[in-house]
Amino acid sequence: MASEHRTFANPEQAGYVGFANLPNQVHRKSVKKGFEFTLMVVGEAGLGKSTLVNSLFLTDLYPERHIPGAAEKIDKTVSIDASTVEIEERGVKLRLTVVDTPGYGDAINNEDCFNPIIKYIDEQFERYLQDESGLNRRNIVDNRVHCCFYFISPTGHGLKPLDIDFMRALHHKVNIVPVIAKSDTLTKREISKLKSKIMNEIEENGISMYRIPDCDSDEDEDFKEQNRQLKDGMPFAICGSSQLIEVKGRKVRGRLYPWGVVEVENPDHCDFIKLRSMLITHMQDLQEVTQDVHYENFRSEKLAKSGGKPLKPKMQREASLETKMSEKDKILLEKEAELKRMQEMLAKMQQQMQQQHGVSQSHNV
Repeated sequence: MASEHRTFANPEQAGYVGFANLPNQVHRKSVKKGFEFTLMVVGEAGLGKSTLVNSLFLTDLYPERHIPGAAEKIDKTVSIDASTVEIEERGVKLRLTVVDTPGYGDAINNEDCFNPIIKYIDEQFERYLQDESGLNRRNIVDNRVHCCFYFISPTGHGLKPLDIDFMRALHHKVNIVPVIAKSDTLTKREISKLKSKIMNEIEENGISMYRIPDCDSDEDEDFKEQNRQLKDGMPFAICGSSQLIEVKGRKVRGRLYPWGVVEVENPDHCDFIKLRSMLITHMQDLQEVTQDVHYENFRSEKLAKSGGKPLKPKMQREASLETKMSEKDKILLEKEAELKRMQEMLAKMQQQMQQQHGVSQSHNV
């Protein structure tokens, strides 16, 4: 049976090369590979950190969480609790890691209580640097912290000294997004005053929080307006809830009070929608800032400490072999020098003997 010869059909029209299709290829590859994102939540106990995370991603990250009592909190130090969950939405997979910091700000003396958090962030940078310097770089898992939600108490009348110390210590290591917790305990006027006071204190203390990038000139007006509202809305005043409540015939996520219902996803009630839009819309930018700014700062510091000659972890064995070789070379050089000294001594002795022999011959004559 003769094989049929089919001509290769050009899918595009004349005058069209086809590289305009490259973004679609990147999109397909990214969807197939999936995305990774690490979010850190920091704040005192009871500010609704876990509730907010569950509300943001419509999942339960803490199904078996143990809440310590007052007696357990006395000797409790800050611990790091990382939870990873695979989320899929419309065929797009997201590997989300949420890093919680139970015990932060709970002690009587909270001096340097953020040191375990700094250590954790540096450890993730160090692990990524080692993986990047290794031989197999194809399947590097990125556990670097891309964003940090810092929860501010609504009853503090601004930033506490601990809040300022924490942001000062970490603003050059991670993208900090300040969040006013439990905003349903404040009136709109109180929220506005608290926001302006927090922003003034952040500026006065030279703290660099995450700045939403400006829009390109070719972006549509709706996106520009959304971006402007997100910038003006920081720090976001939020309240979270995973409870469904029926309001006027429709089910909404919110909190039920004697005076009414606070709808979590209602922009007139809180900034939950703005916070979620900021996180999802600028997730790629948060990862890029982490890579290009914070990770590069860490990497340059490590290079500076090692004298500009980084030691690759995979090459440590080779380096130890080189050290052994250099020790052998040193011993050989010492032996060569000793041999040279002995040869010089022999030459001097021979010269002296020849001189003595010449003197004895002259006496005999």
